[in-house]
Amino acid sequence: MDQSSTPLFTALRRHAERNPLQFHIPGHKKGRGSDEEFRAFIGDNALSIDLINIAPLDDLHQPAGVIGEAQKLAAEAFGADYTFFSVQGTSGAIMTMILSVCSPGDKIIVPRNVHKSVLSAIIFAGARPVFVSPVRDGNLGIDHGITTSAVRRALERHPDAKAVLVINPTYFGVCANLREIVDLVHSYDIPVLVDEAHGVLIHFHDELPISAMQAGADMAATSVHKLGGSMTQSSILNVKGTRVNPHRIQTIFSMLTTTSTSYLLLASLDTARRNLALNGRAMAEHALSLARYARREINAIPGLYCFGDDILGGEATYSYDPTKITIHVRHLGITGYDAENWLREKHRIEVELSDMYNILALITPGDTKETVDALLRALREMSETFYQVNEAKELVVKIPEIPQLSLTPRDAFYAETESVPLAESAGRIIAEFIYVYPPGIPILLPGEVISQANIDYILDHLQVGLPVKGPEDPSLNYVKVIVEETPIS
Repeated sequence: MDQSSTPLFTALRRHAERNPLQFHIPGHKKGRGSDEEFRAFIGDNALSIDLINIAPLDDLHQPAGVIGEAQKLAAEAFGADYTFFSVQGTSGAIMTMILSVCSPGDKIIVPRNVHKSVLSAIIFAGARPVFVSPVRDGNLGIDHGITTSAVRRALERHPDAKAVLVINPTYFGVCANLREIVDLVHSYDIPVLVDEAHGVLIHFHDELPISAMQAGADMAATSVHKLGGSMTQSSILNVKGTRVNPHRIQTIFSMLTTTSTSYLLLASLDTARRNLALNGRAMAEHALSLARYARREINAIPGLYCFGDDILGGEATYSYDPTKITIHVRHLGITGYDAENWLREKHRIEVELSDMYNILALITPGDTKETVDALLRALREMSETFYQVNEAKELVVKIPEIPQLSLTPRDAFYAETESVPLAESAGRIIAEFIYVYPPGIPILLPGEVISQANIDYILDHLQVGLPVKGPEDPSLNYVKVIVEETPIS
């Protein structure tokens, strides 16, 4: 196929150039009905292709024209049999994967450190999660992926599972041996679903970890917008093999997707695919070169540590993406949250996330040596400000054990509930999510029994200012739990 072509974007431009008289939505009519300040800032070009699914522009819900052609080009570029465009982000693609293979009561094997969209889909499907513990890194205080041996134990206990979901790479860029896991799961004739939200560039450079499609996975949800140059909220779902039904996937996608699909987002996917297909290796090499430089310089700064090849060698650390710069700040005597705020306030630098001990900076094809040098200057100043001034905190990893799942997440979510003080909720069954975002990994999910260790863990995060989210009560003073029947005497 001609990867230099952009069938959808080209059709949108030609349609705008024809300047048809529009008697359809959107009501701003190429920007004439927009707020003037917004229109001036966004520009008429963007507003002229903010269109809907009229006949010349195809329909994402039943693509048979330029969207269909754009998706076929993407499938070839990403090594898939089918590719579906998502304007609901990777969350929508992840939910589609799970709802395509799970029915009420079905088991699905998932890592505990999954994104909340996985658990939302499990609620919608009425499925039952079988959790596998990720490997905890005691040096950094972060989770890696799940191992082949852990997946094998889960399959031996639950050979009736309908799917296995794997994160590749993790938010911090670390990967287990995905091909080995895929081969193991396929020996049970079970599909492998991959959360590849942070892995769009790995398709295009042999020094990066293996991609889901290269490993033979059945489905992979990939955030083109995170690292591949498309607009925020635009992602893809890649599909390969015969274990999943592409027609079923299209049906589920259509159920979850707005009928007012954004052609700006779709066009950005079409053009990002072209750029990646033609220039992906050079783009990845540019980011890798900057990341190597950044990592080397960071590790020379007193009190800071950024892992690299030294992390490899374990079953959960088979490979990693060097463009994810995880900076361990504990030896400065501050939290990752402190470091994030300091960089924002002192240098107008925004990082991807912070946790108790680390900050994460992403080096992408959009970076330059100048942007990386600005980050390095700020980190050197941060070291001078805090190193050997504050007392370095001892790394204490107090992650609670995976809670007992007493009800399916769906049954708990729809059960009769009441609000009780978080501090008094130990032993109760929670009916809502509690998670830290980013990265969106649940501490508790509906149907699990709250332990005192869970409560302490939540309070620790709140105390240092980390963003604990999910409950209806944003202050987290109260949580929703299942109403318990009063015993009959």
